[in-house]
Amino acid sequence: MRVKSVFAPEHGFLADIAAGADVPSASDPRSRLPIHSLYGPTKKPTAEMLRGLDVLVFDIQDTGARFYMFLYTMALAMEAAAEHSLPFIVLDRPNPIGGVKIEGPLLRPEFASFVGMYPIPIRTGMTIGELALLFNAEFGIAADLRVIPLDGWMRSMCWDRTALKWVAPSPNIPSPNTALLYPGTCLLEGTNVSEGRGTSDPFGTLGAPWIDPVSLADTLRSGGLPDVSFEPARFTPTTSKHCGATCGGVQILVTDRETYAPVLTGLKIIEVIHGLWPREFEFTASAPGDRFFFDLLAGDDSIRLATLSGKSAETIASGWDTTTYQSVRLQYLQYN
Repeated sequence: MRVKSVFAPEHGFLADIAAGADVPSASDPRSRLPIHSLYGPTKKPTAEMLRGLDVLVFDIQDTGARFYMFLYTMALAMEAAAEHSLPFIVLDRPNPIGGVKIEGPLLRPEFASFVGMYPIPIRTGMTIGELALLFNAEFGIAADLRVIPLDGWMRSMCWDRTALKWVAPSPNIPSPNTALLYPGTCLLEGTNVSEGRGTSDPFGTLGAPWIDPVSLADTLRSGGLPDVSFEPARFTPTTSKHCGATCGGVQILVTDRETYAPVLTGLKIIEVIHGLWPREFEFTASAPGDRFFFDLLAGDDSIRLATLSGKSAETIASGWDTTTYQSVRLQYLQYN
């Protein structure tokens, strides 16, 4: 096999470019291979990029969450491969937060974006190879797809049971523990509360300048969430939201990785912050068309509206119906 070019998703070939920043096309200094950006003006491989290639190979780690955009870089590359009659090979990777649990609502089509293109839940319970099979068959991509399976992985395995080295797929997912927290606390990106970007513990430390850390920690501890604890914290983000400002908040400590429910936890955090600081807390309207970015992350607007009306995270979660997804998902599972 001769590698002729590289295609870089968000964060770039070396996974060192900040979230949301355009990835430039470049040349790899070691191999001198061209690196084509798929996160910028172009998100789908063009005919010019594909000229002279015989096959596209996808070998990228995801996080197990619907809004991790590598999934849609893969889907668009599959579309391009189908349009240009190129085989598409996915080298499967473990789901770092396990392949059993499903959590969160299904995305509604009217809220589709590059943080969620298809009606799947927030916590997918599938490997990236299994999702490729599902996308290809269920959403009309019809690529000449082959998934190279994992050896020795079981659905119940979180990353710490694989004995594999973790290589951060993006700057703010530095550890498997971050990946576990991410499906819940990433929802804070759609609010004026820091999700911990610009700290040593992104998605594990959260807060805002107007939050009292002790009040928040005490209220969350009394909230009845299983398998998680909260410690008061003060921090000053060096980048992103509230950069340079001292924030009060909490640090999340997961006590049982196997049973922890990240999406429910994220919603409980938002419920409590909204309840304690209703004047200060905001859902931010920064997405294209003045849509609420939270709605794009959540997959619909019902969670935001229910939170504003005072409904609990548990009540909101009880209304999620993933029956259709679970039935479809079973057709594409590759591991016991």
